[in-house]
Amino acid sequence: MNMHIEHLVERNPRVSGHELLDGFRPSERFGEVSFDTYRPDPSQPSQAEAVEKLKAFAAGVGGGQASGNGFFSKLFGGGGGQKGSPAQGIYLDGGFGVGKTHLLASLWHAVPGPKAFGTFVEYTNLVGALTFRHTVEALKDYKLVCIDEFELDDPGDTVLMSRLMRELADAGVKLAATSNTLPGSLGEGRFAAQDFQREIQVLSSQFDVVRIDGEDYRHRGLPEAPQPLADDAALEAAAEQAFSGRTVAIDDFDALVVHLSRVHPSRYRALIDGLDAIVWRGVRTIDQQAVALRFVVLADRLYDKDLPILSTGVPFDQVFTEEMMAGGYQKKYYRAVSRLTALAREGGEAA
Repeated sequence: MNMHIEHLVERNPRVSGHELLDGFRPSERFGEVSFDTYRPDPSQPSQAEAVEKLKAFAAGVGGGQASGNGFFSKLFGGGGGQKGSPAQGIYLDGGFGVGKTHLLASLWHAVPGPKAFGTFVEYTNLVGALTFRHTVEALKDYKLVCIDEFELDDPGDTVLMSRLMRELADAGVKLAATSNTLPGSLGEGRFAAQDFQREIQVLSSQFDVVRIDGEDYRHRGLPEAPQPLADDAALEAAAEQAFSGRTVAIDDFDALVVHLSRVHPSRYRALIDGLDAIVWRGVRTIDQQAVALRFVVLADRLYDKDLPILSTGVPFDQVFTEEMMAGGYQKKYYRAVSRLTALAREGGEAA
């Protein structure tokens, strides 16, 4: 083969706290986005409205109050915010694929630093790697902290992030977050802004909630994801054609999911550093929750770096069990399937 072949199972990256913090920025996929590059759907006026609200919020970043006059101190004993005062936080509520991450990254690019951008899971992993107190100390002087895909399916992590946001906001840090609402649950009973506010004890008058409607752009007018290749010989031929001259990680799927248990999720970004594509042999349905949740984190990092995937085995809409897709972590699994499908489509087109 003309590819440079690596194996994820042979990588065990070591990442310092400083390196972890340096990674809290939009991924390559959103490295140069802006409000101007966002394309609102004309049939969904809430998308254009969200852009204007975020521009207004961005204009207020950098002038936060010192500790004692922060967002949560007002809420928990400071007498409440004054009517008409700018919100300390903004929350984008909407389904998958409506461009919330694009808009959140655009906000990050539009304001001065120091600032941080990461997913909910990346922040919980940061706390796990640095401890809670060191995480607060590292972020308390930032002007803006962006939290993508705020999740409500793990009570412990939600309480942890609530406390982190409270301490950062009291230090004057502006906060911005997005939801990961299920596409099929946009009506009654979905995880919505009210659930989010209740979980972190935030009043709507202080936390500006912006609803973004629309369909998943990853499937808007696009063909279905390609089926996995038939066998290893076809996989090898397709990979050589698609990724000649590039650095590709080729792994057996079973060995990979075992290896993920040995690498802290905070290091998954470093695990795939320097790669141009992914090739997996024998993708199968994952039937253990802990394994599935680690795989979701890897799927997010692969999507961040826009790494095309070629594979054999089951298609990615079968990588999680039906019980998982209907269970308490279904939001994570739906997101992962959506993103893996997009990457498999890129791999199929390249081949």
